[in-house]
Amino acid sequence: MCGIVAYLGHRSAMDVVVDGLSRLEYRGYDSAGAAVVAPGSLRVEKRAGPLRNLTDALGTEPRSAAHCGVGHTRWATHGLPTDVNAHPHVDRSRRLAVVHNGIVENFAELRAGLARRGVECVSDTDTEVVANLIAEELLTDGGLADAVRRVCRRLEGAFALAAIHQDAPDVVVGARRDSPLVVGRGTAENFLASDVSAFIAHTREAIELG
Repeated sequence: MCGIVAYLGHRSAMDVVVDGLSRLEYRGYDSAGAAVVAPGSLRVEKRAGPLRNLTDALGTEPRSAAHCGVGHTRWATHGLPTDVNAHPHVDRSRRLAVVHNGIVENFAELRAGLARRGVECVSDTDTEVVANLIAEELLTDGGLADAVRRVCRRLEGAFALAAIHQDAPDVVVGARRDSPLVVGRGTAENFLASDVSAFIAHTREAIELG
């Protein structure tokens, strides 16, 4: 079990995401991480161990102006609890970030297919495979939502995920199959999370994705 949170709105995305992770740490404390996007840039910070390792790494530096981000607290399934295996995971171009809860049962087959096409993963996780598959789909047609939709059709197992891309800094895409994912609707801001506790401090309007 892992916890995911995503945010799009008028606040500092890093602040909102890290606060949400603090409320989801019961879902996993092997590692934690967050990614935020601003036009033309993607920042990823992740650390093995409890959430405080991530907050220590972020320190007191001024938060970026990014208003779109995703975060993850992990209970390890594929791969040991290390910085490399922590989420978010990026594609090889480092323009796309994905957080994921669940198990992609056919990830070994999908990873082998990526390798045959010259895409090597650096972590042991199924989530990095998903990130690179989405990046491949983005090279065809449609936007991030279409790419995520096509990739999800290829995944076997139960999962929930959220994806962001530096070329679409006003978009968060979420998807689920037999794993919880809840939308929070606020005023000029929206949230995605594994549990409403991640955003209950900001809005009480929640919709569970069907």
